[in-house]
Amino acid sequence: MPLSKTTTDHDEIRRWVEARNGRPVCVRRTGSETDAGVLRISFPGYTSDKSLEEISWDEFFKKFDSNDLALVFQEKSSTGETSNFNKFVKRTTAEAKTRPRSAKAAKGRTMAGKR
Repeated sequence: MPLSKTTTDHDEIRRWVEARNGRPVCVRRTGSETDAGVLRISFPGYTSDKSLEEISWDEFFKKFDSNDLALVFQEKSSTGETSNFNKFVKRTTAEAKTRPRSAKAAKGRTMAGKR
């Protein structure tokens, strides 16, 4: 099973997207004059949706940071091919998934399984 990574690092995100010839986009009619709207990453041959509009990296990261987003992505697919898999999650969600379990909580789950 391919491992996913999570990052908020602008340079890492940009390198990952550009290595796959992707570009930052937003969904039309979801923003305003000062708001880029719903963010997406578009890849050649995968996205032909006319509702997407290319935006600058500056606009993309302004929206990304103001909404406290993190990017979950994969380097390789389960077959070893370069993967374009990505999704945006709230940073609090990403942090909760990477936080180590407490010893007490882990013990409680172990004990519950023995009953």
